[in-house]
Amino acid sequence: MVSLARVEQIYRQPFTALLFEAQTVHRQSHPPDAVQLCTLANIKSGRCPEDCKYCPQSARYDTPVEDYALLPLETIIEQAKVAKANGSTRFCMGAAWRQVPDGPDFDRVLAMVRAVVDLEMEACVTLGMLRADQAKRLAEAGLTAYNHNLDTSATFYPEIISTRTYRDRLDTIAAVSAAGIQVCCGGILGLGESELDRIELLHTLANLDPQPESVPVNALVPVEGTPFGDRPLVSAIDLARTIATARILMPRAVVRLSAGRNQMSASDQALCFLAGANSIFTGEKLLTTENPGSDADAALFQQLGLTPWERLPQRSLAAAEASG
Repeated sequence: MVSLARVEQIYRQPFTALLFEAQTVHRQSHPPDAVQLCTLANIKSGRCPEDCKYCPQSARYDTPVEDYALLPLETIIEQAKVAKANGSTRFCMGAAWRQVPDGPDFDRVLAMVRAVVDLEMEACVTLGMLRADQAKRLAEAGLTAYNHNLDTSATFYPEIISTRTYRDRLDTIAAVSAAGIQVCCGGILGLGESELDRIELLHTLANLDPQPESVPVNALVPVEGTPFGDRPLVSAIDLARTIATARILMPRAVVRLSAGRNQMSASDQALCFLAGANSIFTGEKLLTTENPGSDADAALFQQLGLTPWERLPQRSLAAAEASG
C-alpha cells in the first residue's frame, strides 16, 4: 500500500525532479521511445441515461453528438482492419450504456471481441457497469482489457456525476480483475478538481489490487451543451505532472495520453512522453471529439524519433523484457 502522503510528496516535488524520476522509472520497465497506437471506436452512440457533466453522449444534454444503435459486426471488423493497417495494436470499443445489457446486444459485443482477437489485435471495451458473470463471458471471448475510469477523486466525484456512485465503479473494476481481464482505469483532468483531487485519484489507482495494466490520462475536451462546455483547458504541465506521478506509482502500467491531444502542441505532447506516457489513441475521432489523424501522428513520431510498438526493433524488445 502506498500512502496518500507519499503520493502527494511525489506529485508536488519540483517539476524537473519529478520528470527525471519518472523517466528513470519508465526506462526500467519500458523501451524509452516506443509508443503503442490504439484506436477507439464508438460502437453505440448517445442516449445514455447517465448525467456525467463532461459527456456529450448523455441524453440529458443538447449536444451535436449523433445518436445511433449498436453498429453491425461487419462495420466494426472493417474499422478494426483499418486501425491495424494504420499501426494500431489495440482496438477499443465504447458503447454509451449505463451498464452492460444482457441479450442480443451483449452477444453482438462478444462477437466483436472475438473478431478483433482473430485479427491478432488487443481487444478492449468500455460498456459501463458490468456484473461478474458478464465479465466472465467477456474473458471467455478473449477480451484483453476492460476500460472503466474512476474519472476523479472519491471526494470530488459527486460534483460531476449523480447517477452512479464511486463504489459502483470500484465494484465493476473488481469484477473485471476477478475474471482475469486486464483493468484499464484512469481519470480526467480539467473538471474543476483541485490538485488534491488529482493526488487522491492517483492514490486510489495505485492501491488497486492488482494495479491497472493501463492508465489513461484524459484532458477534458469541453463540448457545447454539456455543463462543462465552458471549462478552461488544462495545462500541459498539469497533465505531465499527473502522468509522471502515475508512471512512478505504477511503473509497469501503460500510461495512455488520451483525450485532449487535438488541443495540444507537439511540444506539449513531447512533455507528456517525457513524463512517461507510452500510448496514444490515433484516428480522426476519439469517441465523439476531434483527435489528430494518422498523418499528424506519423509526423509527430518522426519529429520526436518515437517508434510505434509494432515496428519496434527486436533488440529494444529484448532490452525491455530483460529490464522487466
